[in-house]
Amino acid sequence: MLRTHARSTALRSVVAKRVAKQAAVAAPHARSYAQVATPQNSKPPVALFGLDGTYASALYTAAAKTSSLDSTSKALALLSEVFKKDPKLSVILTAPTLNPGDKSQIIQELQKHMGGVDKGDTIKNFLNTLAENNRLGILEGVCDKFATLMGAARGEVDLIVTSASKLDTKTLQRLEAAVAKSEYSQGKKLKVISKVNPDIMGGLIVEIGQNTIDLSVSSKIAKMNKLLTDAL
Repeated sequence: MLRTHARSTALRSVVAKRVAKQAAVAAPHARSYAQVATPQNSKPPVALFGLDGTYASALYTAAAKTSSLDSTSKALALLSEVFKKDPKLSVILTAPTLNPGDKSQIIQELQKHMGGVDKGDTIKNFLNTLAENNRLGILEGVCDKFATLMGAARGEVDLIVTSASKLDTKTLQRLEAAVAKSEYSQGKKLKVISKVNPDIMGGLIVEIGQNTIDLSVSSKIAKMNKLLTDAL
């Protein structure tokens, strides 16, 4: 486990330095909301796990050091919308048959969706790094994890609500109000993220920060099956 953590830290450092160096060369005078970032506060506000978390943390550090956190966040938010509109994109990015030419064309297309928001080419450089490391397939996860980092930097806590079918706004607002009054919110602003997963069959799975409340039908069935199995 310690070795895995060490490798993750080393990878994050290498990616961050590479992206920051390229961005600094491309736009040495770039300015944004993050212009007050210094080596002391360029560290990600929370620890993330998984390969996408490692790359998201590296990108956060690089963006903070080059004063491009705001534009980077906006660019990734736009890319996240592309994934939502085109589910096939994730499949394309993970295809093992992609050659350098294919990757270059994909990056060019993704840049078009950012519409000039990527100040200093921070995301462009990051995408090139992902492509060179054969990691374009984790881009969607990086977008989600980076949003989590930005929320934490703003003092927000993610409230992820997963349901079998889409919840209406009124229901989400009631959930947000209930959680806001609980100890789980820690007095912080909640960022509500609604997800749909038919596999849970019904009920809800509520995630607040590092806490998970599983009220799904699938979870109840799994517990019931375990009780029956243990009884036999």
